[in-house]
Amino acid sequence: MPTTDLELRGMSCASCAARVERGLNELDGVRATVNFAVERAHVEHGPTVSARDLIRAVESAGYQASVSRDPAADDVPAAALPARLIGSAALAIPVVALSMVTGWQFPGWQWLVLALTTPIVAWAGYPFHRAALAGARHGASTMDTLVSLGTLAAYLWSAAAVLTGSGRLYFEVAAAVTVFLLAGRYAESRAKRAAGAALRALLRLGAKDAAVLRDGAEVRVPVAELHVGDVVVVRPGERVATDGVVVEGASALDTSALTGEPVPVDVGPGDDVLGGAVNTYGRVLVRAVKVGADTQLARMAKLVADAQNGRASVQRLADRVSAVFVPAVLAIAAATLAGWLLAGEPAAAFTAAVAVLIIACPCALGLATPTAILVGTGCGAQLGILIKDPQVLEAVHGIDTVVLDKTGTVTTGVMTVDAVEPAAGEDADTVLARAAAVESASEHPVAAAIVAAAANVGPVANFVNDPGTGVSGDVDGVTVSVVKAGQSDGRTSVEVIWGDRVRGVIRLVDAVKPTSAQAISQLRAMGIRPVLLTGDNAAVAHRVAAEVGIDPADVIAEVLPTDKADAVKSLQAQGLRVAMVGDGVNDSVALATADIGMAMGTGTDAAIEAGDLTLVRGDLRTVPTALRLSARTLQTIRTNLFWAFGYNVAAIPLAALGVLNPMIAGAAMACSSVLVVANSLRLRRFAR
Repeated sequence: MPTTDLELRGMSCASCAARVERGLNELDGVRATVNFAVERAHVEHGPTVSARDLIRAVESAGYQASVSRDPAADDVPAAALPARLIGSAALAIPVVALSMVTGWQFPGWQWLVLALTTPIVAWAGYPFHRAALAGARHGASTMDTLVSLGTLAAYLWSAAAVLTGSGRLYFEVAAAVTVFLLAGRYAESRAKRAAGAALRALLRLGAKDAAVLRDGAEVRVPVAELHVGDVVVVRPGERVATDGVVVEGASALDTSALTGEPVPVDVGPGDDVLGGAVNTYGRVLVRAVKVGADTQLARMAKLVADAQNGRASVQRLADRVSAVFVPAVLAIAAATLAGWLLAGEPAAAFTAAVAVLIIACPCALGLATPTAILVGTGCGAQLGILIKDPQVLEAVHGIDTVVLDKTGTVTTGVMTVDAVEPAAGEDADTVLARAAAVESASEHPVAAAIVAAAANVGPVANFVNDPGTGVSGDVDGVTVSVVKAGQSDGRTSVEVIWGDRVRGVIRLVDAVKPTSAQAISQLRAMGIRPVLLTGDNAAVAHRVAAEVGIDPADVIAEVLPTDKADAVKSLQAQGLRVAMVGDGVNDSVALATADIGMAMGTGTDAAIEAGDLTLVRGDLRTVPTALRLSARTLQTIRTNLFWAFGYNVAAIPLAALGVLNPMIAGAAMACSSVLVVANSLRLRRFAR
């Protein structure tokens, strides 16, 4: 289904976002999600709905929209507030001082305060009044409606009192509340921008242009003009322009910003490299394998942006409340005014009604969830963890079992020589060298492991490959055969034969990743049960399990690829909440079946598409990190919502009872939004 991302303008609270979302979803075949924190809409729609139709729907709701050129690259808009804020603050200080300190009042001070307050309300408060009027034209009431009504009521009441020479003045309320709200919005916009910094940093990793070899000469071209097969020259200090394979040169690439791995990775001819990695030394030539939107960096940015545009289901309660909140507050303010008037307290009636209008703005509700998601997903991207959908954060709650695929997940997925056992009287180095010479002509994974282990690989003649048995060839004047001898103690064995005698046995293993045991230990410390699930034989599976610290009873071996999902279902049937970690095509169904699927970013596209989380590095330690980060993000969302709901539940009755001065109400309302965003920003300190 086609998708369009819209950049939105004019929203001031969650009720605005809900109104825009309703307007978009009223179009046939449209499914829209509006994110108030990033002021953006992500819209899925049919081919008959154009971007112009979507923009018109937003405008019909009373707001402005434009198509986002790159939804992942757009900065969080920063409101043009400083001039209004500074100007209104300078004018408000003498207004508040003269109004509150009777000893400073002089004959005619009321007229000076009226003159100072007028530009505050009319100019500094203009954004609130304009947005309230636009909403009223469309039959809507928003946060701006409350602010505009409250400040205008305080100003007009006071102006009338000055002109008539009687009545209490509330100029300090109109002035101070406007300043507090402008300050809150400015702090909020700065905080929201900081919340999206991780994604912007990720996108800045991409090179803007590249030096490409064309007809033997270097030509500098924009990255957008790169094609698969182009050979790119990468000098020290430059970023690799695209995903590819090193064809010449050697270096160490800094991939920390992409994968969270702090140690530069050594690369040479034949090694894969990622676009965005920094070349630390040496000149390397890289043949482009993936370009544009197909690169790992582009896919990471897309996943993070999609997650940040999405909505966790816990947000739905806040959305439902926000949709009816402003009309309810208007009703409460009217009831407050009427109640105090009936009690014979007209001054208290006005003060309490204005306080209700000002303190009840639902900004904090609208920011509680999206800001936490914004920071949490951005932090995850910096740690090499890509969260595909915000609802994954909620699914993490209660995970008590992590099922691990073996090959490529717990192990490297590459055969390596574990031991060379020479026969009596034979030299181990000679056995390995002659076996490597014969295997150098083979393309079998076992052959590659033996060749890689040998210090010297000599020439071979008369090479013969007997599928299913082994290989043979003439080395050092003798005929050497390398024959598979089966498996023992979880290792693959081959016999090396010449002169009609077995001269030695080479033991090979799919080596366990160096960090896997530490990852298992961390999972156990979190109270999570690790389970090894593999199609390999039981001996191999138990050897790997013993090496990393998984209990023998938690090993499920010799499982067909089609049965992996059934194994996950079996665990779920026991009442367990299961996370599955895998990297292969044969893991994709199990990843989709689990409560949470975690795909290793080093694995296949099918596995990555099926997973809820993508772990960019092949490091298993990112599994406990991802679980902790998700749990922390969800906890932050709940804390934010508790604060936002609690603030309004407690504050509105206090305001209605006349306990809160409107100035204090304005400061409290502004602070509530800033505190919610600041609490979300604490996630930036999350570490492994």
